[in-house]
Amino acid sequence: MRPSGRDLSEMRPISIETGFTKHAEGSCLIKVGDTHVLCTATLEDRVPPFIKGSGLGWVTAEYGMLPRATNTRMRREAASGKQGGRTVEIQRLIGRSLRAGVDRVALGERQITVDCDVLQADGGTRCASITGGWVALRLAVNKLMKAGEVITDPLLEPVAAVSCGIYAGQPVLDLDYPEDSEAGVDGNFIMTGSRQLIEVQMSAEGSTYSRAQMDQLMDLAEKGVSELVEAQKAATA
Repeated sequence: MRPSGRDLSEMRPISIETGFTKHAEGSCLIKVGDTHVLCTATLEDRVPPFIKGSGLGWVTAEYGMLPRATNTRMRREAASGKQGGRTVEIQRLIGRSLRAGVDRVALGERQITVDCDVLQADGGTRCASITGGWVALRLAVNKLMKAGEVITDPLLEPVAAVSCGIYAGQPVLDLDYPEDSEAGVDGNFIMTGSRQLIEVQMSAEGSTYSRAQMDQLMDLAEKGVSELVEAQKAATA
């Protein structure tokens, strides 16, 4: 039995509220169970120096957690003067995941920055950030298209992410914190709407896993991503 009482292949409740902030070109508050992430997308008519003049667009991301997003207060990274290694790793993951679903030629030479701020954490914050980040990106691109600034839709297909793992010897979908902290195997699966893989992060936490178990987790991940993509489409329809 899972701590939440969910079935092994059951996602936590998903909700996506769009237009959550006033000023951003695209924004949403995504809730996956008790994990809540505010995602905003900002359009800029500039690109990083390394692609300037190439005609290619760029999508990047930043990630952070509020001090009381967790059970105990975390010190703001700004107070220490630098980002932690986990933060840097996650925001790079979000950026490259979202770029996988973008036609950078069609986007044109402009940058979209997706900010993901974790308001409340209960496991799966990076996955929720990617899933909500795509919604914010979709909304920002819609504004570009409505204004006639891009002719062809630069978003190829949705991008979403979900965690899966081995908990109490069983493969489970969408780990919350009690499961994540005790899982023998933990993984994050990032896919497109057509179930093409973008990235898989798998690690054994004091245990090992077989090829058959990996296949079971892949099957669960495909189910979870399909549900997330439906939620994304409903939110941006």
